[in-house]
Amino acid sequence: MTYDQEEISHARSVVENQTNQRRSLQRTYDFIVCGAGTSGSVVAARLAKQEGVRVLLLEAGGDDTGPAVTDPAQWPANLGSERDWAFSGEPTPTLNGRRLNLNMGKVLGGSSSINAMVWSRGHKTDWDHFAAESGDPDWGYQSVLGYYRRIEHWQGNADSVRRGSDGPVYVAQPQSPQPVARAMIEAASSLGIPKFDSPNGEMMEKSGGAAIADLRIREGQRESVFRSYVYPLLDRPNLTVVSNALVSRLIVRGRKVIGVEALIDGQLQQFNASCETVLSLGAIHTPKVLMQSGIGPKQELNSHGIEVVKHLPGVGQNLQDHLAFGCTWEYLRPQVVGGGGCEATLYWKSNPDLVSPDILLCQLGFAVPPPTEVGLEAPEHGWTMFAGLAQPKSRGRVRLSGARSQDSVLIEPNSLAEPEDLDTAFATIQLCREIGNNDAFGTLVKREIVPGKLDRQGMEQFIRNSAMTFWHQTCTAKMGRDDMSVVDHQLKVYGVDNLRIADASIMPRITVGNTMAPCVIIGERAADMILAAHNLANPPSAKVKP
Repeated sequence: MTYDQEEISHARSVVENQTNQRRSLQRTYDFIVCGAGTSGSVVAARLAKQEGVRVLLLEAGGDDTGPAVTDPAQWPANLGSERDWAFSGEPTPTLNGRRLNLNMGKVLGGSSSINAMVWSRGHKTDWDHFAAESGDPDWGYQSVLGYYRRIEHWQGNADSVRRGSDGPVYVAQPQSPQPVARAMIEAASSLGIPKFDSPNGEMMEKSGGAAIADLRIREGQRESVFRSYVYPLLDRPNLTVVSNALVSRLIVRGRKVIGVEALIDGQLQQFNASCETVLSLGAIHTPKVLMQSGIGPKQELNSHGIEVVKHLPGVGQNLQDHLAFGCTWEYLRPQVVGGGGCEATLYWKSNPDLVSPDILLCQLGFAVPPPTEVGLEAPEHGWTMFAGLAQPKSRGRVRLSGARSQDSVLIEPNSLAEPEDLDTAFATIQLCREIGNNDAFGTLVKREIVPGKLDRQGMEQFIRNSAMTFWHQTCTAKMGRDDMSVVDHQLKVYGVDNLRIADASIMPRITVGNTMAPCVIIGERAADMILAAHNLANPPSAKVKP
């Protein structure tokens, strides 16, 4: 049987098995994982690898087939589509009353099925901060390095300390990066910013640098985390994946979660979990479901007539996101857009005394239209660099608009509320313009279009009018040991039994860079802890051997 025949045979088995599983849904499973996004896919797959362990994976979105998902160049077509929750922030005074578009994947694979496919591990100091906040050294950088070695199928230069080659996560750099990507790195180098072979090796241990991006593109197609982890197991009888299943609330008996309620095909259905329920709904819907189940700030719950199961004031608080400002140049002549468009990235410090980079620059090979409030139009042929805040100090929150599952969530980004963020925005745009106007782009670029040269007042208005996000919503159910923490170091919800959270909401602070890779680690660590707690397997050691 050829490889293609094996794929076809597996695909048929998957369809047959999952069709049968959906027709004969059970009332009770061993584990229920809510959300088939990045972290949820990892948790469900790791549990389902244990023979006889029955796993139910519920996803509100639909399937992940079709060119808009599989073709890397088409990812912008997913924004605002049925594969996008298309959240909108509340009007924000510090953004001149604007609402931020907050996209998030609503599809098998979650945001890993609609994003720009950039693989970014998080800085060393991020993981060491997680360890300090949780009181658990296994969340630290040295431990996390072991996880990355375990999960990666890295295609670049060998690095036995930092990279893996036999894992499920295919990671590669573009074989022939476009000239604009190479020009960005050369321009940064001329300004004294070091260049690295990869952004995920030594660069994530230093003050920053510039590098060709690591991407989740394989043989010209997107490879989502769902496809890496879950899809190979969909022919197993112990794994049931139900799409178009909106989790509405947790079923709680006393202080113990015994299952979930979900809206499937227009009908509410209940499923019991004999072992544990795992929430992996993302930083917006995880706190929403918690609060609508009676777990959260008692004032918020009381205002909507929700009975308080557990008062946890941190639920929905501490919202963080990478804010970005698009700087755009017009090409001298049209250029090819490589892969998903993002082929180079840069992290740097606005102040050398900082412990980690606070500037995030992401190069896109096409021109991104600025918000209408900016008053400028993108050129027909051009490129944009997102000048971003890698470590924002402002904190937002997520609130309920009502007690019902169909009631929309209220998102208050509170962007640029802290003066430090405005100062960093000035610095990141200045660096972005210095790079984009460098001689390295001499044969590519005709002129700068956005923002152009502005005085300080004009630049401040540009910042407030142009701010958008990288769609990296995080931190709304944070891990830690203070009164505002929602989960402990094992991702167990405080004061509630049989419930863990495994998604970006548990981050104490947002990581430097794109958040997909850290969410895989969160899923891996959650799975290891669950397996150990139930004596299902001895998870392989992820620590660096002395």
